[in-house]
Amino acid sequence: MPVAGRIEDYALIGDLHTAALVGTDGSVDWLCLPDFDSPACFAALLGTSENGRWLLAPADGGRCTRRRYLPGTLVLETEWSTPGGRVRVVDFMPPRNGHSAVVRLVEGLAGEVTVRTELVLRFDYGHMVPWVRREPGGIRAVAGPDAVHLDTPVPCAGSTSAPSASSPCTRASACRSCSPAPPATSPAPARSRPRPPAGTPWRSGSGGRPAAGRPAPTARRSSGP
Repeated sequence: MPVAGRIEDYALIGDLHTAALVGTDGSVDWLCLPDFDSPACFAALLGTSENGRWLLAPADGGRCTRRRYLPGTLVLETEWSTPGGRVRVVDFMPPRNGHSAVVRLVEGLAGEVTVRTELVLRFDYGHMVPWVRREPGGIRAVAGPDAVHLDTPVPCAGSTSAPSASSPCTRASACRSCSPAPPATSPAPARSRPRPPAGTPWRSGSGGRPAAGRPAPTARRSSGP
């Protein structure tokens, strides 16, 4: 696989405790959990996709045609125009409520576009391949004290070390991607049904309250003993 893109191709999303870098190809290539100085679980920025990434983009691939932050926020909108239609991915990290979360929402804008996701989790800067098992509504990946739960309505296929999925997205349709998990000894998080933000999911200085419901988190790292 090719190495990551240029640093200027990345946009940043964060929750004041940590941050992720999202490329113009729709791939999250860097994320440390739960804090800025924690080991990375996505580290493709320093190598290849095998070092960990989370891709969410049209199946045909390619750079996005437009992206922007919603005014006054770190809510990132990325759009692609394809021969079949147009699609938007909305990425953000909501204010923390016990665990870090990365929320990725897909919105159909016109026509029909097949959207593909691939989740390659590699803890400790790409050195640890987690055990992955499928659960109703998603997957759970565990490596020692680290655990991530992916909550998605789209069935995941592919290998257990790099689950993937594809789904058509049409105008006015929307899909959420994922919700990570606490330690294996804790009860699984309650699954909610987040919807795409009607305006701004959260603003800096707003007290950390989503303006359009509370979307389910998407990437949590558990604490060690």
